[in-house]
Amino acid sequence: MTVEPAQTTPSVEYPPFLYGTAWKEEETRRLTLLAIRQGFRGIDTANQRKHYFEAAVGEAIAEAFDGGLVTREELFLQTKFTHQSGQDERLPYDAKAPIGDKVRQSFDSSLVHLGLDFIDSYVLHGPTTRKGLSAADLEAWKAMEALQSEGKVGSLGISNVSLGQLCMLHRVAKVKPRFAQIRCYAACAWERDIREFCGVNGIVFQGFSLLTANRQVLNHEAMKEIARLHRKTAAQIIFRYALEVGMLPLTGTKSGIHMAEDLDVFDFKLTVADVKAIESMGVEGKPQPFRITIKRPGD
Repeated sequence: MTVEPAQTTPSVEYPPFLYGTAWKEEETRRLTLLAIRQGFRGIDTANQRKHYFEAAVGEAIAEAFDGGLVTREELFLQTKFTHQSGQDERLPYDAKAPIGDKVRQSFDSSLVHLGLDFIDSYVLHGPTTRKGLSAADLEAWKAMEALQSEGKVGSLGISNVSLGQLCMLHRVAKVKPRFAQIRCYAACAWERDIREFCGVNGIVFQGFSLLTANRQVLNHEAMKEIARLHRKTAAQIIFRYALEVGMLPLTGTKSGIHMAEDLDVFDFKLTVADVKAIESMGVEGKPQPFRITIKRPGD
């Protein structure tokens, strides 16, 4: 599944599903390799040791390459630059360096961690402010644009932004974002406003926390009925919905069984009534707080 962008970074093919490596710690290497074995061809990570173990991702993909599981050309690798406010003491750059230097130092560190000389997608891991974009955010983006112009990065993206922030970046950036990675709440109509902006402007919407942020939808009686009719799980229905409305979904499951199930969503289609029902679920509720995590057994 490939969406052609308009006025964005050069086209880089990407798979229909990404495996997210956050919060895996010492299990990162094993789980990343397991995801590749199960069929994932897109891996998402970040040079943010607080929540990711990027070097362990690199170990996993090196083993996958060496074992003939996948070639570099078949694997989509996405990592991120994280501002200091989102880091712990294990910084991938000099804390006193200018923002542009921090971006380059973090990027060079990512190349070492991942054992690569090219990153398919490089993402700004969220702005420094809740409203608008700061000078630091814009400087970081310019540094990312420079990396892309040097041929070291395929596409650029941003995560954890509001619609207003994404609009501002799209308006002022020389190189437009190709990807926007957003936590996706059914209670916010599955982030319809941002998705619509992305669709109009050739930006690929990457949806994460599709399951963990939406317990009420997984347990909804209408969802259970849709799943029964299609002989799928509720999680599979949500991922199928995401694909059908143009999302590039992420999953971070720790279960090999669920990895296989999550990828087994390409042999059926939802009806128009199914989609309408899913879009109506949870819209009268409120988004769950960031810290709430609801997992499937085994995840």
